Amino acid sequence: MRINPRQLQQNLNRELAPIYVVSGDEPLLVQECCDSIRAAAREQGFSERELLHAEANFDWGQLLASAGSMSLFAEKKIIEVRLPGGKPGDKGSKALQEFAGLASPDLLLLLVLPRMDRSQLNSKWVKALDQRGVLVQVWPVDAQEMPRWIHQRLRAAGLDAEPEAIQILAERVEGNLLAARQEIEKLKLLSQDSLITADTMREAVASSARYDVFGLIDRALAGDAETAVRTLHGLRAEGVEAPVVLWALAREIRSLLEIGEKLDGGQPINRLVRIQKRQPLVQSALARLQPRQLEALLLRARAVDNAIKGGRDQDPWAGLLELTLNLSGRRSL
Repeated sequence: MRINPRQLQQNLNRELAPIYVVSGDEPLLVQECCDSIRAAAREQGFSERELLHAEANFDWGQLLASAGSMSLFAEKKIIEVRLPGGKPGDKGSKALQEFAGLASPDLLLLLVLPRMDRSQLNSKWVKALDQRGVLVQVWPVDAQEMPRWIHQRLRAAGLDAEPEAIQILAERVEGNLLAARQEIEKLKLLSQDSLITADTMREAVASSARYDVFGLIDRALAGDAETAVRTLHGLRAEGVEAPVVLWALAREIRSLLEIGEKLDGGQPINRLVRIQKRQPLVQSALARLQPRQLEALLLRARAVDNAIKGGRDQDPWAGLLELTLNLSGRRSL
């Protein structure tokens, strides 16, 4: 069964499936989907959780071994598999298909991976998991949907806002849901009125950060490593969350890959980058970074994501610094 995040809670209330696959590149929504699944499982007695990071050279035998080893003190177990590369390979495909064939009410598989393309969705292992469980496909919130999403989040936080105020915040965060959530949390703490006016929002947004995540991206694209690094340190000092910065960096790297491919296909830059002042920044970055280097940067971004989630013994901010330097062209790949 394939559903979207809005349908997940209703699905969980109806019946807990033995398998959940959460696929997407929007970290906040992926995180919230996983939290909801874990909470529903705990309510039904799944008291043990085992976390497996299926990176390169992962032994997929661990998955089946984990399924066969139950704790003496726990009746039910969640096996959570993080697949940052998105593709399990031949051995992983076979292991996942075999797991899908296991019929045990005491096991729940939660597989978390980036957004899948059409070939992945049509693969044997995805079809096997989909047939036995639920595939939650997480899509980014587009610009048209963003004001409605912000309004829903404000209401959930006990706040309301004028339409103009909502639009101001939507333009500020540029699709970054983690940044939007952080701004809403600040508004909840700082606002003395449940109704946020346009003036209140404008003041809050103007004073929210001396250092801007999108300013970091522009300086890195321009090759200005010194300013980019200074901005990164400023963001950290002001309490901006590491996932917010990672989201912006990873989105820009994916965008550069896509734009570079279309430029090679003959499309003009002004059709691909609508904001004129950003066109030379994008061209500068593409002149420095080859497609293979951008793909390597995406792999590093996934490693930082694992560090943020506690899967790697690494300071996420050190990883973000490395990504910033790489994107700026200061450090070779």
